[in-house]
Amino acid sequence: MPASRRAKPERGLTVLLALFSAVLLAPCVASAKEQPAEYPAASGEPGGPHTSLERSGELDTREGLTLRLNTDMGSVQIVPLEQGEPPVVRYTVHIETDARGQAAKELLERYSMAAHANGDGVEITGNLPPNAGNAQFWVRFEVAVPARYNVDVNTEAGDIETGDVGGTASLVTQGGNIRAGNIGLGRARRASAGRAVAHLETQGGHITVGDVSGDLSAFTAGGHIVTGKVAGAASLKTGGGHIRSVAIAGRAELSTEGGNISVGRAGSVVNAKTVGGQIDFGEVHGSVQAQTGGGGIRIMYVAGQMEVESNGGSICLTRVAGAVRAATDGGTITAWINPEASASGSDVHLAGPSQLASSDGDIIVFLPRNLAANIEATVENGGERRIEFDPALALQFQKSGEGVVHAWTALNGGGVPLKLRTTAGKIRLRFLDSEVALRESLIREQMDRLRREISPDLALPVPLIPVAVRNAPDVPSPPEPPRSEPPANWTGSWLDILELKLLGGIREDADEFQRRITYAPHPAYPEIARRAGVQGMVRLQIVLDQEGRVEVQKILDGDPTLADAAIAAVKQWRGNPVLLDGRKVDVISTVTFNFQLTSRAGNN
Repeated sequence: MPASRRAKPERGLTVLLALFSAVLLAPCVASAKEQPAEYPAASGEPGGPHTSLERSGELDTREGLTLRLNTDMGSVQIVPLEQGEPPVVRYTVHIETDARGQAAKELLERYSMAAHANGDGVEITGNLPPNAGNAQFWVRFEVAVPARYNVDVNTEAGDIETGDVGGTASLVTQGGNIRAGNIGLGRARRASAGRAVAHLETQGGHITVGDVSGDLSAFTAGGHIVTGKVAGAASLKTGGGHIRSVAIAGRAELSTEGGNISVGRAGSVVNAKTVGGQIDFGEVHGSVQAQTGGGGIRIMYVAGQMEVESNGGSICLTRVAGAVRAATDGGTITAWINPEASASGSDVHLAGPSQLASSDGDIIVFLPRNLAANIEATVENGGERRIEFDPALALQFQKSGEGVVHAWTALNGGGVPLKLRTTAGKIRLRFLDSEVALRESLIREQMDRLRREISPDLALPVPLIPVAVRNAPDVPSPPEPPRSEPPANWTGSWLDILELKLLGGIREDADEFQRRITYAPHPAYPEIARRAGVQGMVRLQIVLDQEGRVEVQKILDGDPTLADAAIAAVKQWRGNPVLLDGRKVDVISTVTFNFQLTSRAGNN
């Protein structure tokens, strides 16, 4: 549909100049013609007949030049000429209005439009008539250009759509979608890579573009950005949509105020930030800096340094070859540490100091048996039982305060430090060959997810599982989740499968968990605490088992006397069991009780 808008008010000198220019440039238009349509008596009512006019023409040009199209309103469609056609620019402008009768005809004839050829290419301009009252207009530009032409389009209101553009493309609209084919593929790769080939900008729509032979910049104030393969650098920014890219060879700067970020393959430095979405990467052959305000982070492979941070989601890294720093406030961190082997010896080493930290979540790390590193693990609440490790690691322990425990080991003689810290979770240290099937399952699931979100033809050829690990003793694979489940069931995700295997249950938000509880008596205020004036918060980690009973796994915070009363109450709770892929599972969550002497204890 052509773009629609009410006419602008009087623009004085600007409008007169535009009309004057149209008169002067008219002789420069080759074979230009006007094709007025029939003029029915337009009703002016919504859905009534429109009066229309077409202006079209053809201008001689040559390959490698530029089309510049500027309009104050109109959707724009640009297509390449058929192969073998002589180099010309062929255009048609379709204008409609809902004005009545003779007034409509006069308004259409006053539409200011000019087209001319010059040494740089072809320029086309279009402007609505002034003093149009309340008349509404619809404008559509259709332009055919040579295959290796550059395109520069600017419209103040309307969609922009192009086929393949052999040269560069600058597509800007103040309020519409941009949909482009491949850009710059008609240029020599050496001439295009490392230079700006495509600039796409809209203040309110989605952006979709195919492969780009050089640098790409794309901005939208509120839509999604979807790209094919970018041969150069990419700067992609949206005020609230998703960002999805098949591949980015150069530096990638990715930012969204609320959507997800998904990249199949990156060849250099990646900086990604989302205020509240999920971040998913396949292969990254450079370094990664990723931050999300509330979602999870999943990365299959990173060759260089990595810094990832989430304020509330889980982080899963299925192969870390370089130094890593990962932090999350409330989720689980799972990392397979697997540096590249050096030719000088059998041991492998971390590329630099690494650290994983979680406030409330667990940290699960898988290590190669030939890793030479100094490993330090700290749990601030819970003691030695919160650190689980393979006996071959030979950890040594030291307590430094109530509930605080430090553990360390110099694996294979020691090396670059790997530090792990959690406040209220567990730390689990295992070797890579202990969970081969789980890791392979997560990699397959991540590849399938990226293919679904980005492209069914997405190729991720790097061997993510080393031969030494692939030849490890067989470990039974987790059951494949069915393709569809009744609405009452959960469908297992990669994180569900991981948590079920490692934690024995599925984590759930406290508010969602409360909806499953059918019977929840409040705890009685302990008399001894009442007389002593003890009050405050008690926070427990609890589990709803497969029979609907609720048990307490651990005390996260609170006075012991108040916690005993909370535990006694929770043991009486009952809830609806949960099905995951058709079978019952335990569900892990938290509950908080507020004991106040002035009011009855309640739970959140």
